Amino acid sequence: MYWLNIIDEYSRKYLASIPRRKWSYKNVIEILSGLFVANGSPAGFRSDNGSEFTAVQLMDWLKVVGVSTAFIEPGRPCENGFCESFNSKMRDEFFLGCSIRV
Repeated sequence: MYWLNIIDEYSRKYLASIPRRKWSYKNVIEILSGLFVANGSPAGFRSDNGSEFTAVQLMDWLKVVGVSTAFIEPGRPCENGFCESFNSKMRDEFFLGCSIRV
């Protein structure tokens, strides 16, 4: 299971957390378009280098809606520290809550 967590870097507002078995650029566009309608388009979008974020179709769509992109360097999660910290805490809490007692 892979989680798409979206957090506003400026306000630190948690915008979305959605699990899926597989993410594609189409899924990402669907989620982002809903968030952009509800909250307005951001000036920029930062993500890791997953194929769902580096797809040409997603990059073209972001360009059309006027959102610049930035990617964290592979192996450098500190470049996106707040979101990575959130992801780590979420993983810890999720797996803690799902522990199986024998």
